[in-house]
Amino acid sequence: MINQRVLVSGADDFADDFKINPYYGDKKIDVARAKAEHAEIVECFKEAGIEVVEVAPPDGCQDGVYTANWAIVKNGEAVMSRLPEARKAEELYARDVLEKLEIKTELVPDSYLYSGQGDSLICGDYLFAGSGYRSDGAAQKFVAEKFGLKLVQLHAVPQLDKEGREYVNPTTNHADSFFYDLDLALAVIDENCIAYCPEAFDEISQIKLAELPIEKIIVDLEEATQGFACNLVSTGATAIMSAHAPKFQAALEKRGLKTITPEIEELKKGGGYIRCISLTIS
Repeated sequence: MINQRVLVSGADDFADDFKINPYYGDKKIDVARAKAEHAEIVECFKEAGIEVVEVAPPDGCQDGVYTANWAIVKNGEAVMSRLPEARKAEELYARDVLEKLEIKTELVPDSYLYSGQGDSLICGDYLFAGSGYRSDGAAQKFVAEKFGLKLVQLHAVPQLDKEGREYVNPTTNHADSFFYDLDLALAVIDENCIAYCPEAFDEISQIKLAELPIEKIIVDLEEATQGFACNLVSTGATAIMSAHAPKFQAALEKRGLKTITPEIEELKKGGGYIRCISLTIS
């Protein structure tokens, strides 16, 4: 079983003050509804047999609900994230939370950007790692070496402006993508199976993924972008996933997984979904 224990905070301060990814738009966020969605996801985790550790969200942090970006954790050790400036206040809070849980913490070296579990997904002996938007490749290499994992370095296709050039987010001053974190394009189903959307990746990354000797499930672009299909949490037996990815859901059920599909509307306005609101700690 994977994802046996996860850390969640809450949506109390969820807002759109800083539009740090392409999903933050003009639609007003309903915080009460976001909190209800968060509570429903937590109940779905528990239904799937996942132990949920709940902590208060960091004060005044609009993205503090997305705990997946706080770190990556393996065997009682965590490599902490270095987040965009708009999220810096989360970093010390996250480190304090993990250390109180008796998880040893450290930082990636040389001030590299690193988006934690949002951009680093462990599948068996592999570390699937995104770079170019929220994480630097050198940070991913550091994580892979620390945990003794085989690095599969990937790059998602960029968001383009009206002239067809790579769009630079004015809030973060970094290039942006509708797959700015890897967990929007790829999901770990169990220790030998991933699901991913090929169109989310550049050509080199598509070749890397296709050649890997593990089981793969293909997710179509519409379900990945409109349904947030890849942003799920799987125990290997049960997947808590989007209610708007019927083809992918059918593929998982055909493989023998039970699926639980909460309705998520508010949380996705910040570019996050089911995987994003949970950090796996064991």
